[in-house]
Amino acid sequence: MTDSGGIKIAAVALSGGIDSSVTALLMKQQGYKVIGITGKMTDSKEADEICKNAKKVADELEIPHKILDLSEVFKQRVIKYFEDSYKNGQTPNPCIVCNQYIKWGEIFNFAINELHADVFATGHYANIKFADGFYKLYPAKDETKDQLYFLYRLGQYELSKTKFPLSDYTKGQVRKLAYDFDLPTKSSKESQDICFIQKPYTTKKYLTEKFGTMPGEFREVPTGKILGVHTGHYQYTIGQRKGVGIAAPYPLYVVNIDAEKNIVYLGKREDDFRTKLAIKDINFTYPVMQKEFDANVKIRYNMPQQPAHITIADGFAEIEFYEPVNSITPGQAGVMYDINDGHLIGGGTVIG
Repeated sequence: MTDSGGIKIAAVALSGGIDSSVTALLMKQQGYKVIGITGKMTDSKEADEICKNAKKVADELEIPHKILDLSEVFKQRVIKYFEDSYKNGQTPNPCIVCNQYIKWGEIFNFAINELHADVFATGHYANIKFADGFYKLYPAKDETKDQLYFLYRLGQYELSKTKFPLSDYTKGQVRKLAYDFDLPTKSSKESQDICFIQKPYTTKKYLTEKFGTMPGEFREVPTGKILGVHTGHYQYTIGQRKGVGIAAPYPLYVVNIDAEKNIVYLGKREDDFRTKLAIKDINFTYPVMQKEFDANVKIRYNMPQQPAHITIADGFAEIEFYEPVNSITPGQAGVMYDINDGHLIGGGTVIG
């Protein structure tokens, strides 16, 4: 909905960081009436500081600013999911869940339904194109910042209303814009992956305080031999080497976790490689008719895409890589990309 002067409205998710600040700047330069929205995710001084920083940006750009207290829904949808995943021997990806339920859930819905914004803009590095009758997600110009992996749960409606103005910029260019326009966030550091665990806290310390110590066994793969004792399976993730603390004639890696029995299985690096896995809770960003196809796949954000054969069946997908991959980790996302032009097809949660 346009305002009374016929100008289109853009709601921008303002996180108090450099990317969202420049996003608001660019949308204003494109002629939109911009409204900043900041979600307060936790009841903490860190969250208050984020809201304060976002307000400074809004004031500098002379745009209205709304703060949504999302602490309760964030606690239920993101923090509880994070804790439950580790408790069940999985490694969660809270950014994906936050995008689905918070950014393109609570904030998006407020922007479109309450503020009647024409578009919703964020500082993600991704590119939306309308191709073959559908909105599709393509890599951004800055491949080192590409965030398609975290966006696979978005659908056609969300994509039709979303703008990613940073898609044509590198991170260096974004920072330069912040300096050129003297934005309050121009010197801000990169945001951390888990926003509700603040340094010097670590994930391990956070979980230990949550669950307490749970003494269990380290066992060797494939013999089952007991190698030592740990203080809780939730402190480990598949593929982990550092922090295992078991002496052996060769490097030991976490290759499996039995949460029910509180056993962490260790093995050599080659024990961590496989070619097959399955994913559940699949979401395609646009309709996909084929039940079998080849695609490039990532099973964690910081790995290169690998070619694989996909078989879809009843809400699940079997993925068979053409070459073995390491650290197939339950709870992480298996995300599929088109082998020809790299656009995002969809993804699901790895179940092993």
